[in-house]
Amino acid sequence: MRALTWHGKRDVRVDTVPDPRIERPTDVIVRITSTGICGSDLHLYELLGPYLAPGDILGHEPMGVVEEAGAAVAALVPGDRVVVPFNVSCGTCFMCGQGLHSQCETTQVREHGKGAALFGYSKLYGEVPGGQAEYLRVPFANTLPIKVPHGPPDERFVYLSDVLPTAWQAVEYAAVPEGGTLTVLGLGPIGDMAARIALHRGASLVIGVDLVPERLERARARGVTTLDLREHGKTGTDGEEIVAAIRDLTDGRGTDSVIDAVGMEAHGAPGAKAAQQFVGLLPHALAQKLMDRAGVDRMAALHTAIEAVRRGGTISLSGVYGGMTDPLPMLTMFDKQIQLRMGQANVRRWVDDILPLLNDDDPLGVEGFATHILPLEEGPRAYKTFQAKDEGMIKTLLTP
Repeated sequence: MRALTWHGKRDVRVDTVPDPRIERPTDVIVRITSTGICGSDLHLYELLGPYLAPGDILGHEPMGVVEEAGAAVAALVPGDRVVVPFNVSCGTCFMCGQGLHSQCETTQVREHGKGAALFGYSKLYGEVPGGQAEYLRVPFANTLPIKVPHGPPDERFVYLSDVLPTAWQAVEYAAVPEGGTLTVLGLGPIGDMAARIALHRGASLVIGVDLVPERLERARARGVTTLDLREHGKTGTDGEEIVAAIRDLTDGRGTDSVIDAVGMEAHGAPGAKAAQQFVGLLPHALAQKLMDRAGVDRMAALHTAIEAVRRGGTISLSGVYGGMTDPLPMLTMFDKQIQLRMGQANVRRWVDDILPLLNDDDPLGVEGFATHILPLEEGPRAYKTFQAKDEGMIKTLLTP
């Protein structure tokens, strides 16, 4: 089959690789019809090379059709249409029973002290072959895949793999009070969808912050009050100017909640950027040790969130952070009585809440959410374009 594979920093290729096969009786083989490129895939493209091997298949946002089912699979048959969550979760362990599928005890990557394995996401998360490919082996087929009806286009359902549950959890964790206010930092796919969900769920004001014109424009078209970082600037670590603009919109106190949908890709913090780039130049074994014990993030977005949230408010982190020695302003956080929630999305936990919204009325605007739909063979160009934020690319689907 053809699959998008990692070969080095900023070097991904579409190669011919062996087809996956049934390995356990609860496996299915899914023929992929659509698969997304996620912002966190750029972490593999740019930063996390020490945890990858040449030829690793990337991607964790796939859907498709069941081609083959193992002998113990009762929930699916060949021909069923399914979305594959990015968490590899069993659905039956203690953690899955708590709705914490990202902490699945059956697939935890204990060697690296990590939670549930993920499709297509490095040794840190199990080195499971990913879904930017023509076919994918999916384990735990009785509990993991999400069966969806035939008929509507893939874009109606494909975001159940990651974007929708990640954005839904971000809003849930933000605990926006009824009729309350929310700031979303970063209007990429997750921030954009989180803003849509918050408005749908009754937030009276959603402020979206970004510096990419296309992102700001499409959020504004959905009713988000947008603030352009290029206009408001950032004077210092905590983004005083953008914080002042947020407070001006909220009677001087800040929003009830803030979602940081940026994570370690935040603009600013040149020292942290230089450190990340330096680590990327080291031999893999040495780089792994340094990242495990002394990793540092570019934390401009999180510092802005801490300043922008009102006293007693809640910050929800959906942007990925990877540092082990990140400094936090604990005095400010304690003094402001800030609540903080974070973590990988527990995809299966939120599916029943989201599915009713994927109807013909399409209140979240999932159809048309992708700015680019490209053949899998154009995957390498898509990664390069997405990283550069060129061509108005915000969300890309690849079609094997």
